Amino acid sequence: MRALARNKRLFYYCQYVGKTAVLDQYDYETGDYILSYGEAIPMRANISAVKGDSQIEIFGSDLAYDSVIVTDDLSCPINENTVLFIDKAPEYDANNSPKYDYIVSKVSRSLNSIAIAISRVK
Repeated sequence: MRALARNKRLFYYCQYVGKTAVLDQYDYETGDYILSYGEAIPMRANISAVKGDSQIEIFGSDLAYDSVIVTDDLSCPINENTVLFIDKAPEYDANNSPKYDYIVSKVSRSLNSIAIAISRVK
């Protein structure tokens, strides 16, 4: 029932590509890194409402998350390093880094579906 086309919403995700070291004015590494992500890719899936008691058992009771994305696409590449645009269109800052509004907390794969716990970025 969760994979019905009428229950699916459009959202975008960006896959983690790597990290680049930040250099100071003398070209020495500062210990900070800039994370790099790929282009925003559109996807349609069921996105639940706010967290409720019925969804706690999917990932365990100690994991903090806001919503769950459920998809029947078993080739879905979303993992714990993926960032999401759910409540807004994809946008980027001056460094071409995505200004996302959700992150992936946990991915749970089963035989017929994938459940993805997501958390809102503050």
